[in-house]
Amino acid sequence: MIREIVVYPDKRLKLISKEVSVFDGALHELLDDMYETMRSKNGVGLAAIQVGVDTRALIINIPLADEEGESYGEEHSQNDQPKENTLEMINPVILKKDGTEKFQEGCLSIPGVYEDVERAKHVKVEYYDRHGEKQTIEDDGFLAIAIQHEMDHLDGKVFIEKLSFLKRKKFEKEWAKRQK
Repeated sequence: MIREIVVYPDKRLKLISKEVSVFDGALHELLDDMYETMRSKNGVGLAAIQVGVDTRALIINIPLADEEGESYGEEHSQNDQPKENTLEMINPVILKKDGTEKFQEGCLSIPGVYEDVERAKHVKVEYYDRHGEKQTIEDDGFLAIAIQHEMDHLDGKVFIEKLSFLKRKKFEKEWAKRQK
């Protein structure tokens, strides 16, 4: 089922998501709905809070064409994100991060806005899959950027908070005009 995406400045985006303790059918349904919702909007990642559920769950499905690195949030065709390639991360924790890289990011909760954001180039993350099995993943490419972006949502943050003061003020002014 496609769910409604929470759009900035909705206060729910500021919520710190709660740990998942039960890995059941309701969680699986949420993850499946998140995939359908993300795909319906041509996204590459989605955190549960973006569909109004304050649970520490996120999904990422990097289009096959983008694995070498396009902008995070660019549009792509329906065929290049097979469901079986979806990374589902429950209760993710960054174990290690290093280096820095600037990358142009977008967000389904802030549609139409793309900005360069600095993040760690390399991350190692521990998480649980939908069945409660502990997993570890390490990446130093587009996936590392996507993981950090989606994990920020779990902590009540959106990517525009990483912008300089002047860029943030400019964004807020332009966004307010768009919302009228």
